Amino acid sequence: MGKSITFKTPDGKDASGYFIKAKKNSDKWLFVYQEWWGLNDYIRRQSDQFYKDLGENVNVLALDMYDGKSTDTPQEAGKLMMGTKEDRLVNIVKGGMNYAGPKAKIANVGWCFGGGWSLRSGLMGGDNTVGTVMYYGMPVQDVEQLKKLNGDVLGLFATEERISKAVIEQFDANMKKAGKDLTYKIFPGVHGFANPSNPKYDEENAKIAYGMALGYLKKRLKV
Repeated sequence: MGKSITFKTPDGKDASGYFIKAKKNSDKWLFVYQEWWGLNDYIRRQSDQFYKDLGENVNVLALDMYDGKSTDTPQEAGKLMMGTKEDRLVNIVKGGMNYAGPKAKIANVGWCFGGGWSLRSGLMGGDNTVGTVMYYGMPVQDVEQLKKLNGDVLGLFATEERISKAVIEQFDANMKKAGKDLTYKIFPGVHGFANPSNPKYDEENAKIAYGMALGYLKKRLKV
């Protein structure tokens, strides 16, 4: 449904993304953040799905955080994720925000690696941020950073060791200290349970999680 685009980043380089333009001119945007695999067909399909279910009234931009690289093997995905540079990732997000424009009202959604970056994007967006959805992403725990967040957060987590119940409860406590609202659910499934390519894909809970994400985004984007 969309097309590949290129945009400038503050570090003077080019970045790319998968973009679907709203039917009518709109300042409403959904930024989509990839899993550790990269910006692949699954992320494009998810972007298409959100675009359709948001009434085709929201601009959807899936940011390519790996600058054109992607993989379908866990070993290579781990290397790609670990090989990212913080400054470059920040510049890609800022470049996307510049592309959206100063009047953009931006909601964010992401999975895994992108779940963490969805929250980071929400923090970076300042007053332009209207909401953030993070699927099993590592949260920011710094209370002073969380105080900068405009809007609330919907967290869709899984039963796992790394982003554990204790980590999520600490995130909830820190959000409260920062004066911010977090709604979350820990699904009885593995990390990545919402991705059909996962051998332990949980179709039922994936549908529930998507319904929660979509309902949240409709309210925050007012569509």
